[in-house]
Amino acid sequence: MESLDQQVLDAMMRWHAQGRRFALVTVAQTWGSAPRQPGAWLALCDDGRVQGSVSGGCIEDDLIERMRAGTLGAPGQPPELVTYGGSREAARRLGLPCGGTLGLIVESTPDLGALRRLQAGILAGGRMRRRVDLRRGVVEVLAVLENAPGQPGPDVQWDGEVLTTTHGPRWRLLMIGGGQTSRFLAPIAQSLGFAVSLCDPRPEYHAEWDVADAPWLPGMPDDVVLAMRPDAHSAVVALTHDPKLDDLALIEALRSPAFYVGAMGSVANNEGRKARLKEHFELTPAELARLHGPIGLPIGSRTPPEIAVSIAAQLVAVRLQARNAVAAPGVTWPASRTPACQRG
Repeated sequence: MESLDQQVLDAMMRWHAQGRRFALVTVAQTWGSAPRQPGAWLALCDDGRVQGSVSGGCIEDDLIERMRAGTLGAPGQPPELVTYGGSREAARRLGLPCGGTLGLIVESTPDLGALRRLQAGILAGGRMRRRVDLRRGVVEVLAVLENAPGQPGPDVQWDGEVLTTTHGPRWRLLMIGGGQTSRFLAPIAQSLGFAVSLCDPRPEYHAEWDVADAPWLPGMPDDVVLAMRPDAHSAVVALTHDPKLDDLALIEALRSPAFYVGAMGSVANNEGRKARLKEHFELTPAELARLHGPIGLPIGSRTPPEIAVSIAAQLVAVRLQARNAVAAPGVTWPASRTPACQRG
């Protein structure tokens, strides 16, 4: 599940604890250009507070006004389909791209028990399916597969009467090395929906690691990767510049189903690393081809925060490929286009 969806779930639980009424809106279908994709969530509180989004802002404004006025469905009313856009005038008034139309499922009284089951299943590492049936006026939450590897998500299906969204398990990122790049990458990755953790057996780096919600995992990198049990929602990045540490993590990560494996270093270092892993650890050409090195997209980055941005951008690009079940082989960028600290 994306962090944005988790924020929506958390907000609804918080509003319930405060005794507030709230509604949940889901994008079911889009026609033409649309700011958000099917499956996007928006939660609205009766006092005007919101979490999430379903458009660029104008539809949210209309929904907030209706929620405050008490006209966004009545308490106890079953889920309904609401359409925005459909004409040039409507698209212009609502701020939609020309011709854009959104079909939204509005739950004026979301099933709290179903939301709790969904949240608990995701937090437990499961893959969950949520089905909103307009014909019967019911919402169901089912576990698809526990700890499902190899099945990117979420997936959205809409047949005009039943909306099915699939969520989880959460994306994970393991960083090897507690240097500056990791310090900047961790919060960026967290904002993108990754559960971030770090391994670095060097005590000098452990003493200064203080990034919130990014736990330090004790042990050697290979043992930590094995304990993590990487799946198709996992990424491993080696950022120490020390082959004695990076290689340990890469050996196990490249043999796993992890959707992304990357390593810091120049083009020359990367070629040497591949040769070393092939000769001494018998990694196959297919496994070595999965290694992203030099790591990150070629944005001309030089400083640790810039390099962190380039790594995060590549994580997003490959994750989108994984969602669509598209093969994402490792990419070696020309030396002139790699981050400055990785050239060589």
